Amino acid sequence: MAKLLKEMNKAELTKIRDEMQAKYEQYCDMNLKLNMMRGVPSNEQLNLSNDMLSCLADEYVTASGMDCRNYGGLDGIPELKKIFADLLDITADEVIVGGNSSLALMFDNVASNMSHGVRDGEPWQNQGKVKFLCPVPGYDRHFTICEYFHIEMIPVGMNDNGPDMDTVERLVSADPMIKGIWCVPKYSNPTGIIYSDEVVRRFANLKPAADDFRIYWDNAYAIHDLDVNRAKILNLIRLCEEAGNPNMPLVFTSFSKVSFAGAAVTCMASSKSNCEFILKRLSTQTIGPDKMNQLRHARFFKNAAGVLAHMDKHAEILRPKFKLVADTLRQELGSLGIAEWTEPAGGYFVNFDAMEGCAKNIVSLCKQAGVTLTPAGATFPYSNDPQDKNIRLAITCPPLSELSEALKVFCVAVKLASAEKYLSESV
Repeated sequence: MAKLLKEMNKAELTKIRDEMQAKYEQYCDMNLKLNMMRGVPSNEQLNLSNDMLSCLADEYVTASGMDCRNYGGLDGIPELKKIFADLLDITADEVIVGGNSSLALMFDNVASNMSHGVRDGEPWQNQGKVKFLCPVPGYDRHFTICEYFHIEMIPVGMNDNGPDMDTVERLVSADPMIKGIWCVPKYSNPTGIIYSDEVVRRFANLKPAADDFRIYWDNAYAIHDLDVNRAKILNLIRLCEEAGNPNMPLVFTSFSKVSFAGAAVTCMASSKSNCEFILKRLSTQTIGPDKMNQLRHARFFKNAAGVLAHMDKHAEILRPKFKLVADTLRQELGSLGIAEWTEPAGGYFVNFDAMEGCAKNIVSLCKQAGVTLTPAGATFPYSNDPQDKNIRLAITCPPLSELSEALKVFCVAVKLASAEKYLSESV
């Protein structure tokens, strides 16, 4: 059995460092250009939807008689509303279908709440310093929305079953300026955690001090399972209804990693009352969405079962990549005691925790060797990881051969940075 790095003496650590330095310099001389920065689909995944581009066959009218070339249909075409509703186990009148970006829907809702309030209430920005709870490590794009609107972000730790709900409940019930919380409840970005039934029920039963508090439930990976036995999470919308909090959840999901990342469809789901309020705002903002693209998606997938069958094809492409990452990390780092990582059953990322104080160095070493990673700290508000140890590995886009090379560089960088860290502490 290999020896843990922390059990090595200075001579042994120096040997490891020198060996890794030599390997690292070899990689630097190879002029690699490998990118693992963002969680984007591979070309092979995108090709799965190519037939969508020719599926309309000059038929542009929905079953309800709506001509998708014209104005109207503010909340989306009925066929696609039903597909989203069936996938989320809600009703079609609780769904608003949007354009390509669920992030845009989230941004738009925060902007509206800041300037006009929730359901014609007092604008958030007029009430004082607005705050959001941010489970960490989390999705960097959520955090940049908060930064844009100068919303104070309060980090909340993540457990194996979701956010630390003791902390969430305590903070939300005590401070009326906490107006929201970001959540990725299934295959959380980047940890891959699935919120447990208990966690979802505790969210539904929150008693916020602010009556205009909202749960931003970004269910981006709702159908991104690697296993044919799909993981399930409880229905937050229904549980909030039962708990007397029907307007508290805003649920978002997207086909951006289902069909075409740059030309997909998204949806926002909430109570009928919330949807009516949001549609009133949208009627000022736009005359209608891109219904031709919505119709393409509805015709191509046909129904929710068609979407899930399509996702099985995605899983076949992604499964070997997740296996490669798990196998490589276990083989190269598993016996050294210098890192921990997740082996998720779905989603788009692997969460990696290096030794404290090493993440920035590892990312920098990889960049110099031609492997681009998500910046260290990006998974925390203000890009500030207080322990400097978390790294998000975005593994979906590179072909297997490139992913294998990138992982080799990454593991060498981890071992080199870790040996250097122990040597600096032994001086």
